[in-house]
Amino acid sequence: MSLSASSPINLTNQFLIAMPGMVDGNFAGTVVYMCEHNDKGALGLVINRPIDINLKHLFEKVDLPLERSDLAERPVYLGGPVQTERGFVLHERLDDEGGHYNSTLKIEGGLEMTTSRDVLEALSNGAGPRKVFITLGYSGWTAGQLEEEISRNGWLNVDADPQIIFDTPVEQRYDKALSLLGIDRSFLMGEAGHA
Repeated sequence: MSLSASSPINLTNQFLIAMPGMVDGNFAGTVVYMCEHNDKGALGLVINRPIDINLKHLFEKVDLPLERSDLAERPVYLGGPVQTERGFVLHERLDDEGGHYNSTLKIEGGLEMTTSRDVLEALSNGAGPRKVFITLGYSGWTAGQLEEEISRNGWLNVDADPQIIFDTPVEQRYDKALSLLGIDRSFLMGEAGHA
């Protein structure tokens, strides 16, 4: 069944969960939080692929101290294969009274994603959003590409739960995202009892 222009889907503020048969090494075993999806394409951040850099090290690289001890040892994540030298800060939605940054995408119904340095400066000073998730790089799809991958059973999708991004240990995020659909990983593998 192919998706037609008359039935557009909007996956903004949803999780994409890679099916076990995903052969693309960039996405095998991943959960992607969708920041934007429209007729021009899609942008998301992989939420379960930490890299060997913690936030303290990242802040040192951009010549900022990190005063918040709750963040220092948290890992930076590989958000996807596009622009891996650029930082993306996913954070809780800020109220309208201040806290706005130069380049923030307000995700419809969900979080905010900021790409400007000023959010890092705020975090450096002990301010800024309380809940943050920082990646290098993002995942991007051209117009119709993601819809095609979904029609070939490459992805499952479900409404995102911010607790999985901010409060769930990384090794549990894939299974927790699947549980939002009421699915267990062994069901997808086709052979119960094999992990």
